[in-house]
Order: sequence, then C-alpha cells, then structure tokens
Amino acid sequence: MTETVGLAFVGLEFGRQVLRTLLSGPEGGRFRLIAVCDIDPEKVAAVSRDYGVAGYTTFDPLLADPAIHAVGLFTGPAGRANLVRRIIRAGKDVVTTKPFEVDPDAARCVLEEASAVGRVVLLNSPQPELPASLQQIERWRRDYSLGRPISCRAEILISSREKADGRWLDDPNLCPVAPIFRLGIYAINDLVRLFGRVRAVQVLANRIFTERPTPDNAQLALLFENGAIGSIGANFCVENGQHYAHSLWLNFERGSITRNAHPVAYGEADTSSRLQLTTVSASQEVVVQEWQAPEITGAYPWAVFHDAIAKRRISPGLVDVIVHGIEIIAAMTCAERSGATEPVHRVGDSGGALPPSGREDGAGRKTGAGS
Repeated sequence: MTETVGLAFVGLEFGRQVLRTLLSGPEGGRFRLIAVCDIDPEKVAAVSRDYGVAGYTTFDPLLADPAIHAVGLFTGPAGRANLVRRIIRAGKDVVTTKPFEVDPDAARCVLEEASAVGRVVLLNSPQPELPASLQQIERWRRDYSLGRPISCRAEILISSREKADGRWLDDPNLCPVAPIFRLGIYAINDLVRLFGRVRAVQVLANRIFTERPTPDNAQLALLFENGAIGSIGANFCVENGQHYAHSLWLNFERGSITRNAHPVAYGEADTSSRLQLTTVSASQEVVVQEWQAPEITGAYPWAVFHDAIAKRRISPGLVDVIVHGIEIIAAMTCAERSGATEPVHRVGDSGGALPPSGREDGAGRKTGAGS
C-alpha cells in the first residue's frame, strides 16, 4: 500500500475535534482524509465542506470505497463492536476511542476476529504500546524490589457544567457511572496493566452541578485478585488550576510511587508525566527518585496506527487488557444499580496478557495472595 494511509472519520460530534487535532499535528501527513460520515446531515455537510472530501450519512458507501484503507471510529461505545466488525470485514483497519464497548463478550469476539483476519484495531486507552510512565514504574518495581502491590488511588478532575442534550451521555444504561466511564476509564486501564485483574467493585456516585440525568461526581472501589485494594475518583466539578488533572498513587510492600501528584502551572499537567518513587534502602535510609517525560494521557496512537497498517503488524496482546477493563465497567454498572459490592465476571480469555495475581518481586520472591 502507499505510504500515506487513506482515512475516513465516522462520528463527527467528538470525531471532528480529533480530526482537527490529527490534521494540524505532526502525524497528519501520514494520512489522507477521504471521507467523513455521521447520521446528522448538517455535521456531514459542514465537515466535508471544510476539508473538501466526500460526506456520507450511511455506512455502506464508505465501506465500499477502495481508497479508504482505515477508519477513525468515534461513535458512542454501545454497539461499537458491530461497527468495528463491519469495518474489518470490509478489509479496513480501525482506530477508535475509549471505552471500546459496554459488552465485554462482544468486545472480545470482534477483537479476536480482527486478529484472526489480520486487521488492526487500536485505541487511545489502553494504548497499544505501554506508556513511558508505566514502563518506568515497572522498572522501579523490579530494580528496587518493591514487592507485592498493596493499594492504589487515582483521581481525574475537570470543571464542566454540562446540560442534557439527548445524547448517549444522558442515558445511565449507555453511560454508567458517567465520570468513571468517561474519565476514569484511563485509570482503570492503567491499573489493570500495573496491578492485574479485579475481583469485585463498589460504586458511589451523585449529581452536583450537572443538568444531565447521569452523575458528575463518582468513586469506584476496586478489589484486585492479588488482594490489593484501590479507588478511582472522577468528577466534572473541580476547578483547581490544573488542566485535566490526572493523578495516581501506588503503594507496594517496600515503597510508593506517585504520578502527577503535585500541582504545576496551568496546562502543564496534561503534557508530561511526573513520577516520584519513595522507598527504603538496605541501610534504612529513605530513597527518593524522580522521573519526568513528555506524555499525554489518552493520546491517539497515530504513528503506531500508521506503521501497523503499512507493515501489517497485528498484535493480539492487548485483547485481554481491553476486555478486562470492560468487564470492570459491566460490574460497575451492576453496582451502580444495586448499591452493593458486585463481582467482576470474566468472559473467555486468551491468557497471559494481564499481570498475574501473584508476581515475583525483584529478589525472586513470589508475592501472590496468601504469601
């Protein structure tokens, strides 16, 4: 195929913003926009006119166009697996957004089909390549023999006073525990990669400022299979000078790691990851290590997507990570309705992609539950 990938965008409510960012950024030259599609003819007319490309209100003409090699899919998550299936069966690759689906069975089936037929399906969370900050956390765990995970906490805060608009964001069935579903999914995916599988969840959620029927303030409690416990807090209520604050605290047997836990100047927090390790040396001295690198949470992997298409790099390794995040969401949905602790049910997995419930620490000691 040619070096430039022919691309279509489907879903223009949110996709229009993603498209603008892509084409104005450094990766825009890797792609050539061929067409846009949305059920709203006014959005289609406006965006197709802006970029001088074909515009569709139905899917079939887009799928039939041989100039389109890949599709950016930015519709709502419910039923997205069926759209992905239609795209890959038309011989095209897919980049899409979080959360991937609300149905873990449907998600696993389509992701495994994509792998089987040699099609690329990538998301912005979990990203196809382990983010640099998570790689550094794993290095510290190994190098400093931090031992088994004990607890974790994530907070994602923005300030937004939303109004109901009739979209899926207003429907508790399509947007369960809205702040966690929309914002906290980043933390869910990161923690699954760091701490492994989750056994059970609890939910607290309420409405403070929002005019949507769905909450704008929520907390998700997590019980991991390895015995660690965690919480993810997310809300649309707090203006604290940090643009899209996204902080993480991780505690292990022999040390703690934080990510973006300290405030910075407005707007900087979303362009870098800042880690701090605190542990104790063999001589009982406190050891503090710091690390920082440019990194944007939830950035779309356009360079990776292009290379995967051009070189036909198909990796099934993320299927279990993606699906387990959706399994957690399914349990969270039940917990929001019941007010009780709900188990996280597994759908069939391909095995081995998630961290095991027991790890070895840097000294080779087994650190699983019950050790």
